[in-house]
Amino acid sequence: MDMKSRICQIFQASISTKQQAMDILAPHIEQAGQIIVKAFLSDGKMLSCGNGGSASDAQHISSELLNRFERERPSLPAIALTTDSSTITSIANDYSYNEIFSKQIYALGHPGDVLLAISTSGNSENVIQAIQAAHDRKMIIVALTGCGGGMMASSLFKEDVEIRVPANVIARIQEVHLLTIHCLCDLIDNQLFGSEE
Repeated sequence: MDMKSRICQIFQASISTKQQAMDILAPHIEQAGQIIVKAFLSDGKMLSCGNGGSASDAQHISSELLNRFERERPSLPAIALTTDSSTITSIANDYSYNEIFSKQIYALGHPGDVLLAISTSGNSENVIQAIQAAHDRKMIIVALTGCGGGMMASSLFKEDVEIRVPANVIARIQEVHLLTIHCLCDLIDNQLFGSEE
């Protein structure tokens, strides 16, 4: 296969995964958007976490909410737990890498806040511990997963929402996670500040 054909094949795989995910995920994305909006309206905040590419997604949504998405509007309270290298490395060194998010949540999370927990496999132990810590702090979880949901799926409470990408290829799951993040940002902006149409 030549390189152009391979590139086109990857594009088609991404398009196909997004088309398959659209109808399945839309109601879950809507529910997640409402949960985050409710938290913001109640003076709550959103904390986010993940590893690797999912850490980048956690930082991505935090920057879109704190700064701006597609319009001028006030900043929204969002903190990515993946950015403070001194805190992360000290927790990993003194305790365990599995606690790098949970210890931050115990310090920063409050009842009514939202945790956006991101893992393509659904099996990241430090994200699962973050969910447990968030539950202890009476927070609501929005989970972005794939690959059948993994152990994260069974860690969620009935009031939480899981946005599970119907795919097993990590790159395709990450692509849908990014699109989901943009959908959430759009929903949040429109619910809090009105439609621009």
